[in-house]
Amino acid sequence: MLSTMILRPKLLSHAPVVVTGAVPAALATPVPTWLRAAAAGPDSIEDAAFAAAAALTALDAVVRRQEMWAGAWRQRLALAAAAAATAKRAGRVEGEAALRDALLLTRPGDDVGPAGRMLLAWRTLASRPVATLVSEAVLVDVGADLGSALDEAAAGQIADEIQATAGVVGNAIAGAVDAIAVLERHHSRAARELGPWLADAVLADRLGWAHAVPLFGLHPVAGGRRSRHAERQSGQPSRQRIWAAYAQAALQAMDLAAELGRRADRLLAVAPKLRAKGADTVVEKLLSDDAIVASSKIAGMSDRGLRRLFDRLIELGAVRELSGRPTFRIYGL
Repeated sequence: MLSTMILRPKLLSHAPVVVTGAVPAALATPVPTWLRAAAAGPDSIEDAAFAAAAALTALDAVVRRQEMWAGAWRQRLALAAAAAATAKRAGRVEGEAALRDALLLTRPGDDVGPAGRMLLAWRTLASRPVATLVSEAVLVDVGADLGSALDEAAAGQIADEIQATAGVVGNAIAGAVDAIAVLERHHSRAARELGPWLADAVLADRLGWAHAVPLFGLHPVAGGRRSRHAERQSGQPSRQRIWAAYAQAALQAMDLAAELGRRADRLLAVAPKLRAKGADTVVEKLLSDDAIVASSKIAGMSDRGLRRLFDRLIELGAVRELSGRPTFRIYGL
């Protein structure tokens, strides 16, 4: 039963689930111990497939609750994907803090640099509607941001081939794996960087999610040229590692959801106590994005007023200062 949704994702409705009230973090179903053990080190391709199906089924329940803090959750995962996956594979040394700085401390219109563009690519995955992700224009832009440029012709062929199978009922993770294979056939040099991004976009589409959740980028074990002869012959070890990566990433995403859910509950609990103009806008931004810089332009609030509001929120235990600096401070859940 656990694998039914993963094996038959198109039986689920693509319509958004309307949630009339947020599920408190304390009431969310915890990840069972057996699933953590199964995802940690599956011994066979069958075990990896089962762990991935079970983990993604549990994650699907989180996604479909459409929590008020889901935007912040997806963008925090996008930051982790950019830092833990893309930046390291490209030989860069920027961690999450440096990537966040590159994006938030750069003036509008200025170049955020190679690392910042990598983060923008993953933020695109997390913020755009799933139906728009696998398109020629988006693939060209994201490929450039990831340092794996695609020309329009190749991007169009990749998008067309993937979209041609969008209505086929089947294994959602297999669809993600097949998307990487399509990318390798048309532009093998781009698969190493763009493959995990594309796989996550296709997985979200096959599961009927309104927005993609960065997952494969958290554990980039495949994509690009395979180095082992056995993988070139059968592809089985590669698929086993991909399924194991999705299992581990889904659990990582659920752990973060539980943490941000608790922090969001605290923020929403103290929000009625805030009297500053623009406080509602600040709360909304904190729930919808990874972080806010202290110099953000908020209608009706001065820079000093915004800093005082953040000081108050920290005092109430509702937000954290994420940079650790006395100046150019950054705040988030």
